[in-house]
Formats: sequence, C-alpha cells, structure tokens
Amino acid sequence: MDPTPSGKRVCPSVRGASNWMSPSYNAETGLFYVPTLEQCDIYTGSAKDPEPMKGFAGGGGEQIPTELGKFYLRALDPKTGDKRWEYPMTGPGTMWAGTVSTAGGVVFFGDDDGQLVAVDARTGRHLWHYYMGQMLTASPMTFLVDGKQYVSIAAATDVFTFGLFEPAQPVPLIREREEP
Repeated sequence: MDPTPSGKRVCPSVRGASNWMSPSYNAETGLFYVPTLEQCDIYTGSAKDPEPMKGFAGGGGEQIPTELGKFYLRALDPKTGDKRWEYPMTGPGTMWAGTVSTAGGVVFFGDDDGQLVAVDARTGRHLWHYYMGQMLTASPMTFLVDGKQYVSIAAATDVFTFGLFEPAQPVPLIREREEP
C-alpha cells in the first residue's frame, strides 16, 4: 500500500511491533521471548516532487493520539509462530529494555514502568519485580562469579545487580502473646 497525502492507518507503527529491544531464546522451553508493541500509525506521503538542494521529508509515520498502544512480553514458538503466552505491560509508557532467559526457567526483562521483572519461562507467571526509579533502555544480563549467578541491568547512569543464589527460607510467624 502506498501512503497518501491525507494519510493511511498502518499497523505496526514506526516504533515497530518489535524493534530494538533484545529478544532471547531458551533451548529448554523451545520458546523465543520478545518485547512487542501493538500500535498503529498514520503514514503519509507527499504529493510534491523533490527538488535538488531543498529540504524534502517526503512523508512518514505519525502516532495516532487516540491510540496509545500497548507493550507485551510474548513467548513465541519459533517453529510455528504460535504465541504461547503474553505478559502485558502496565504502560502505556516506552519500553526499550530487552530480555534474558536463564537455564533455571526465568525470563528477566525491563518493563515500561522502569521495573526489572522476572517471569516463569514456561507460563509467563509473574515471579518478582524491582522498581529502578528510571526508564530502562538496556537489556538485562546474567553471569556467574564463583559459582553464584547474578542478574544485572543498566538504568540511566546506574547498574543494578541482584544475586540469584540465596534459596528462599520460610520465616516462622511471630504469634502475639495472649493476655492472661
């Protein structure tokens, strides 16, 4: 389809259904994890002819003010293209962080509210999140030091690192003393 001077609604938007945000693949689950944006734009073309040495935009895509769009983390089967699950972002903010999938069955990603989020790689069930206080534009990474696993993500001028090696221990409930 060719854009027109009055514009045509086209999906996906200029920001793309999936664009700069790094996806990841987990060989254990066989799933591909990709941040996606459901949004359309109005694409326009110019009726003028370009002239040498004169500025000429020619057209482009513009956001539709009434259609803010919605970000999702999606788990896709790369063999079939089927969507296995999706995790909706709380937005409509901007999401530029990617994903990393671990052998332990966890997918880490930065959402559009500035949180590092962990979900179950098989089901997409929310496991954990931490608010970074700023927009995330990097993808998380994971690494080992002395046999202990960490996950890190850059946020603006900060780098946050979390240890993944401490097992959850049940905490006994403190019972209130009963009055005699």
